Amino acid sequence: MNFRTRLAKRERLIGTLLTLPLPALAEMCADAGFDWLFLDMEHGALDLHDVQCIAQAVNDKCPCVVRVPINERMWIGKVLDLGVAGIILPQVNRAEDAQRAVFAAKYPPQGGRGVGVGRASRYGADLQNYLRNANDETALIVQIEHREAVENVEAIANVAGVDALMLGPFDLSGSLGKLGQIDAPETQAAIARVREFGMSRKIPISLFCPDVEHARRALQDGFTLVPIASDNLMFTRAASQTVQTIKRDGAR
Repeated sequence: MNFRTRLAKRERLIGTLLTLPLPALAEMCADAGFDWLFLDMEHGALDLHDVQCIAQAVNDKCPCVVRVPINERMWIGKVLDLGVAGIILPQVNRAEDAQRAVFAAKYPPQGGRGVGVGRASRYGADLQNYLRNANDETALIVQIEHREAVENVEAIANVAGVDALMLGPFDLSGSLGKLGQIDAPETQAAIARVREFGMSRKIPISLFCPDVEHARRALQDGFTLVPIASDNLMFTRAASQTVQTIKRDGAR
């Protein structure tokens, strides 16, 4: 099954964010057993060339889903032409934002995506087959990361072509006046509202989790698409733990 099918079945899919332009690191994450990789073009140091190199490095071993830097037709089309499993749209606050994304991501008649001959279609060698299947196999995940999006979550989810709702707890906390306080009651209440809506409608819901403990809670709460930490966070923590451990042991 492809990523979009597994997503729709609400399988538990554990991923991590990649923010550094290092294909070898992506290979390591794929070998570690992650179900998918979240390639971050919004906040990470990735450009289109980096995304293609990472997708080529992991190939079919692990689906790559790319957060585009902005909900814009050009960016959506260019990223999908690289042959990734799906896209994540930041700051989708209204149904109109979701409709614009679907139009850009889907070929006619569902949308208005332009036809290119990039890696997705094997540089044109498999074009007709790709055009026939792309709409069914490409996942579109919208981010609910503002109080306005929480208020409009039902209208956003009702847009045909939206496959999942992804909560962004840090930006959401900022829109609620609690910047960075993802465990604040106001932030948790907003998250719970989206979670309960998604559960009632059987819509796949996602929550970024900064660490394993938050991920455990998310899975227990019914989130099925769970990105845990990021390449830089994991390395920073591992490096810090290594240094602290050896210095502590050496002082004994």
